[in-house]
Amino acid sequence: MAFTDLVDLASERLGGAVLVANDEFFAPKEALLKPSAAEWREGAYTERGKWMDGWETRRRRSPGHDWCIVQLGIPGSIHGFVVDTSFFRGNYPESCRIEGCSVAGMPTPEALTDDARTTWTPLLEQSPLTGDSRNEFAIAPSPRVTHLRFSIFPDGGVARLRVLGVPAFDPGCVRAGSEVDVAAMEHGGLVLSCSDMFFGHRHNLVLPGRSTHMGDGWETRRRRGAGHDWIVVRLATRAVLHRVEVDTDHFKGNAPGSCMLETCDDAHAASTFETPGAGWSPLLQETPLQPHARHRWEALAHATPATHARLSIYPDGGIARLRLYGMPV
Repeated sequence: MAFTDLVDLASERLGGAVLVANDEFFAPKEALLKPSAAEWREGAYTERGKWMDGWETRRRRSPGHDWCIVQLGIPGSIHGFVVDTSFFRGNYPESCRIEGCSVAGMPTPEALTDDARTTWTPLLEQSPLTGDSRNEFAIAPSPRVTHLRFSIFPDGGVARLRVLGVPAFDPGCVRAGSEVDVAAMEHGGLVLSCSDMFFGHRHNLVLPGRSTHMGDGWETRRRRGAGHDWIVVRLATRAVLHRVEVDTDHFKGNAPGSCMLETCDDAHAASTFETPGAGWSPLLQETPLQPHARHRWEALAHATPATHARLSIYPDGGIARLRLYGMPV
């Protein structure tokens, strides 16, 4: 799987935030993590200069460089970065560097900016940037990271920063004996693959909270031949599932007619699990679905541990959210 196809761990939607920046004279640091693509407003100016959709510092007239500190929305293993300089043509940095750390709790900006209290590990060495471009940088998968220090040399503007990786499960966040939604992205669940996602991205299926509109779920194109659509989720941790929720919220004329859920207990199997059979056991037999409704089932076919789940929908359509509640093993 290409790193650009992984989860944006710094997404504002997931709770990511730019905590502090040494300078944000022309454009605010918060724009760096906006989920939307950067936009251009012809002729738009503020009292400080041209309106830009991103983070932009003033022109540096002294030695040094500019920087900001990002708190990831979901801690995890980082596989790569996209440093997007869209619309920054004569005012982009010539290079950037990214460092990471793993810190417990909610450290203050003062602690994170004190090198005596926080140890930063290089993730991306200083690398050249191109203006008005998506600058993609693949890296060796990192250990668990909670915060980043993003440095630009010497100054300038960046439209968006995407931090692509795999969410990490934190056992310390789960009370002993309590159930957890092991499909949830915020707990470390990851959608590995799907048959189709023409209208809605597969990662939407395990986002936090209820969906906000029809485009905030997983939706396939209209199927014109035999077969059905499916999606595979790597659970946050091996668990025994005992409650399933399939939400078709906002899908009123395009919900699937039915669904089936299978599980597999094989952490070292092929990452896509697309082969029929291949150790899959039905947890929920094919069951009718209603449009724009929250479906819950507790009477499941078995209570054996699972590492992955496969949701099949018949024949096609959209699902807003999938919740798989269970006890970590």
